[in-house]
Amino acid sequence: MAGVGIQGCLSMDTFTQVAEAGISSPQFTALCSWLVSELRALCPLEEDVNPTRGPADAETFQIEVSGLLGELRCPYSSLTTGDVTARLSTPDRCLQLLYFLSSELLAARLQARKRPRSPPEQDNRAGEVVSELQHICQALGMPELDPGCPIRQAMTDIEAKISGLLSALPTEHQEMAPLLKVPLTSDAWEALEGIHKALLTEYQCRRHMMITRFNVTVESFHWSERAKDCSAAMSKAFRPLRQSLLADSQVTLPHLLAAREDFSRVVKTSSGASRDKTCCAINKVLMTGSVPDRGGRPNEIEPPMPMWEKRRGGGGGSHQRWGKQGKKKK
Repeated sequence: MAGVGIQGCLSMDTFTQVAEAGISSPQFTALCSWLVSELRALCPLEEDVNPTRGPADAETFQIEVSGLLGELRCPYSSLTTGDVTARLSTPDRCLQLLYFLSSELLAARLQARKRPRSPPEQDNRAGEVVSELQHICQALGMPELDPGCPIRQAMTDIEAKISGLLSALPTEHQEMAPLLKVPLTSDAWEALEGIHKALLTEYQCRRHMMITRFNVTVESFHWSERAKDCSAAMSKAFRPLRQSLLADSQVTLPHLLAAREDFSRVVKTSSGASRDKTCCAINKVLMTGSVPDRGGRPNEIEPPMPMWEKRRGGGGGSHQRWGKQGKKKK
């Protein structure tokens, strides 16, 4: 019943048809279970009802229904008194159970519409803001934020604390101005968040490709016959390095607010300060002659891509030539 779509089958004819099958029918128990699950999403119920797979689970189902009806204070004595395993023995009582659960669900939904509810995204955002403010207060050595304190007051206290700490810093640190000097409007923040999401997607794609290449390269080291003896040692050395590589970027919008002017000073890799740390013997190797093109320009590749083909019959001439050259060298 769940796979067919129970919500589209809630009608009197459907209830009557399902109730005729009784508790031995998985369709009836699945409908009851769905009604209870929808009710639990709106009401804080402790009891739950699980669907059955056949007549063998009927007794367990009736025990769960008995506990649920007791919690809901069901007014129908035919469903709450007598032998637990005999309360749903007739189609009329099964139909009465469906009517009771559906009426309770309807009442719960009507009550939920009357209650003003904030969107889940706003609730999550508010929880994240309070959590971040708690971390800021902890880092600044301030008392823990009072849950009843308004956000505006908390921000004012944090700003006063930071201003006091900045005034006590040495002069060279005070001159380091923030990189973002212009206050942003709400529209600008939305545009900036969109740019941030686009950059995160691009970074994740490139990062995933790099990690995949890294995995393939390390895996190819194990193909060698000489590497089979030290395969365990290689994996042990590789595993912590691989686990430290994260596919997602850790840069957030707060990093933009914390950036200072020194972030805008781009140092060339060919500068003297950088070359002191990157200079090595391989940099002195000069490639002469015809240097092969390594590609790396996907926008210049014309479709369709070349297809792999099997070796033609009678091939292997290059292999024979290499073999003859090897013999000549010997």
